[in-house]
Formats: sequence, structure tokens, C-alpha cells
Amino acid sequence: MLSELYIENIAVIEKAGIQFRKGLNILTGETGAGKSIVIDSIHAVLGERTSRDLVRTGAKSAFVSASFDELPDTVLEKAREYGFEPEDGGLLLQRTISAEGKSSCRVNGRPTSVSVLRDLGRLLLSIHGQHDTYELLSPELHLAYVDRMGETELLLEDYRKEYREMEHCRKEWEKLQMDETNKARRIDLLQYQIQELEAAQLHPGEQEELAARKTLYGNSEKVSASLGEARACLEGGEEDGGAVSEVQSAAAALQEAARFLPTLSETAERLQTLSYDLQDCQEMLRDASSQLDYDPAQLEEIEERLDLLYRLGLKYGGTEEAMLEYLEKCQAELETITLSEEHAARFAEAYQKARKKAKQHAAVLSEKRREAGKVLAGRVQEELKLLDMPNVRFEVEQTSCELSPDGADKLQFLVSTNPGEPPKPIAKIASGGELSRIMLALKTVLSNQDIVGTMIFDEVDAGIGGSAAGKVGKKLKEVSRSRQVICVTHSAQIAAMAETQFRIEKKVLENRTFTDVHLLSHEERQKEIARMIGGTDVTELTMRNAEEMLCLAQNS
Repeated sequence: MLSELYIENIAVIEKAGIQFRKGLNILTGETGAGKSIVIDSIHAVLGERTSRDLVRTGAKSAFVSASFDELPDTVLEKAREYGFEPEDGGLLLQRTISAEGKSSCRVNGRPTSVSVLRDLGRLLLSIHGQHDTYELLSPELHLAYVDRMGETELLLEDYRKEYREMEHCRKEWEKLQMDETNKARRIDLLQYQIQELEAAQLHPGEQEELAARKTLYGNSEKVSASLGEARACLEGGEEDGGAVSEVQSAAAALQEAARFLPTLSETAERLQTLSYDLQDCQEMLRDASSQLDYDPAQLEEIEERLDLLYRLGLKYGGTEEAMLEYLEKCQAELETITLSEEHAARFAEAYQKARKKAKQHAAVLSEKRREAGKVLAGRVQEELKLLDMPNVRFEVEQTSCELSPDGADKLQFLVSTNPGEPPKPIAKIASGGELSRIMLALKTVLSNQDIVGTMIFDEVDAGIGGSAAGKVGKKLKEVSRSRQVICVTHSAQIAAMAETQFRIEKKVLENRTFTDVHLLSHEERQKEIARMIGGTDVTELTMRNAEEMLCLAQNS
């Protein structure tokens, strides 16, 4: 259960700590006092989407923490899966939201993500507000209620697996069903492109290599002159020796001198090594000179080859690697089209098999839903009788449809609120108050399928009053015997049923708005309920009525 909620700098709430108790907890207060802010804060700490607008004006950040105690084993095991060891069987969820919209989350003091907070939150607490009531007006959402009643999660998962396989095979089959004219055109184009690319005999790096050779041949005279000058320095002429012979002579002379002056041995060796290096350089220059010997026709061939590669690059990709990759794609596509009839037949067969399996799973799912729908309708009808709708008829209409991700069923809730009238879609005949009670009945019935220890009802009394409101209050108290219930209400009859009541009050101090949350004593409850009965003017009569309501509620 939710034992404590702490709110700081959320909208008009500067600081507020609420210590909830077991049973039925009621939040009351005038319209606009800030009751919805408490619900928004709970949404935030459960990892739901928030906005920086939630942060109090002038504050750097907002903070919410929620303590949960007496948790079931399933929740504790889930927490341990995420690496959080529950402390004394409880969990502390925290979330900070900055004025820039960034948020940070913690569980038991350890950092975590919003998604983990949300996953844990869904196991801890469920919130039911007016948006849930609006779901009753959308038949496409009714299926989820029946599935919860029938606990069809595993059946639905198996069906969706077959449905996804069926859809995959169908899409592949459709892609291969190309008309003959388009197929022939595509084959001609692919064959031409493959032939052109294969004839080019591409290999990676060829353009760079040819461009370098073209540059060399274009500057051969300059390069030849430079090489000639370098070779002359190394080789010498008819009259003068070059650097190679001069260094060799110097090395020989020092070797002779080293016989008598050993300290010259190292210098002699260095000169000898230098002469070898110069001879290597001499050979390299001769080889380089030979590379400059070319036929002008070679340069023309290089230019033609570069032109071909450039044109192919414009069509199929700028580099040889890109063109070779395109060639592989063309070859693969041509093979696929050529074998498309065989492939199409294969996928058609696979599609039929997958469709057959999907229909079998859908049939099992439909039968399970039919059974669950009957049980749900019966239980909801019984609950509605207890909520001051004695003549109501509630039914689940189930019709077949084409296979979809949710199966082969369309469901919608039908209701008749007057004797002799046939059941019709809820959206056509139910009033706001009736919608609120139908939703409460659904939530009550389906609460047995939930593991959450806390249920929050936000203004479940919308559109109802009098004896109907009293019966809604009794129903909430009944639900609170098996789990904690927190309810925001404007109804005095519902508030009187509370075991714990809080008043939310807005104040203005020094041109700033503040909201306080106050736990009410018995006397304060009497005064608050009297206000709810008669408005701002609390009289002796409304005080007596309030006391009577509290006494009746205590004995119910």
C-alpha cells in the first residue's frame, strides 16, 4: 500500500506530506484547491509523462517521493529483478523534475530510469479517472476489459506470434507478384547494368592508381631532368668521379689508416656503409628512370580508362567499391526475379499455413472471450444493482471480423437502464452519472485480476448524487476491505464513508498561492462534510446532517 507521499514544488504545492492509511482514504476540498495536483504528483512518481510546467514558478526543480509498504511477493521479486533490494518489505520511489524539463529517478536511493519506475509503478498502484470513463464510449477499447477478465494474455501472445508470421509471408508474397510487363523491363535493365559493370572488370583503388600514373607521365620531362641531375651527382662523369666512387675511395683510405690508428675504424665502417646506401640509391634512380619510358599510346589508354570509370561512377556510384556493391545488388535482384515464381509459391504456401494456424488460435481466443464476456456481464450487472441501478441490463456483444493483431473479434458493451428497453451501445444511452457507476462496477469486478495494493479513484462521483452517491461510497468502502483505496471526491456521501480524510486547501500569502494538505480529526471531518452539503455557509442543520452521515457510515 501507499504509506506516504511527499510533494515539493509541484504547481501550487510548495511542500506537503501525506501519510495514507489502510482502508478508504478520501481527499476533499473546494474546486481548484489542488486535488488534481496530488494525482498529477502520483502520476509523476510512477514514471508517467510529465511537463516542466509542473514545476512551481520560481523553483529550480520539483520533487515527489512515494513510500510503499506491505508489498506482495510478486512485486518484491520484480524489484529484485531490477536490482533493488526491498527495505523491510517496502519500496521508496523518487523523482526529481528540473525547470528545464529533465528528470532523475531513484528506487530505494539508487538511480534508475523512468521506464523502470513506470514498470514498478504499474504493479504498485492503479489510477482510475474520468479518462477511464470516456473509454466506455470507445468500443474498440472494450476488448481489453474482457481480455483482463478472461486472463487471455498467453493466448493472445501465441496468436500474435502466428499473426506476425502470417503478415510477413503475405507481404513477401505480394512483393513477388510483379506483373509480366514490369518484370520483363526490370530484367532487361538489370541484365544491361550487370553486363556493363562486369565488362569494366573493376577493382578497388584503380582510379587513384591511374590518376597517379597520368600525373607522372604528364610531368615526365621535369621528373627526367631531376633524376638525371641526381644520377650525375652520384655517378660522376668521364673526368670527375661521382659521390659513390668518392665515398668508396674515402672508405678504402681510412681502412688503410685504421691499421695504424684504430680509432679510425668506426669512421671507416660508417663511410663503407654510406657507400652501400649510395649504391642502393643509384639503383633506385635507374629504376625510376626506366618508369619514364612510355609510349604516348599508354597515356591515351589511361585517359580512356579514367573516362570510362568516371561515367560508370556517375551511374552506379563514385568509387569502385560502390560500383561493385551495386553490381552485387543487381545480381541478387535478378536472381530473385528470375526465381520469383518459385519464391512466390513458397511464400504463398507459408502464408496459407500461417493463416490457418492464426485462425485456429483466434478461434480458441474467441471462445475464451465469449466465456469471459458472459462472466463479466453478469458480475458487472450485479455490481450496478448495488450502485442504485436496479433495472440495468449489461451485456457484452461479440461479433466476428477479419484477422487483426487483436484476434478475430469485435466487442462492445451494451446497456439498458430502463425496463422493456433492449440493450444498446453505452455511448448512445448512458448519462454521465451512469457512465461513472458502470466504470466503477467494471473496476470493482476486474480488481480481482489486479495485484496492485492501492487503487486511486479520481472524481468517480461525476454526475451522480443522492442515494446513488451513497451507494458508490459503500462500494468504495467494500473494495477498501481487500486493498487500500484513495478517492478524490466532491460528494459528502462518499466522503462520509472514509476511514481517513484529508482536506486540500488553497491559500494566498503575499501574492503567492499555496496549497496545504491537512489530515482531519472527527470534528474537522464533520465541519468539512457540512461544507460539502451546504456550501460555504456551515449551519447547525448542515452540521447535524454531517454528523448523522458520519454515524451511518461508521455503522455500514
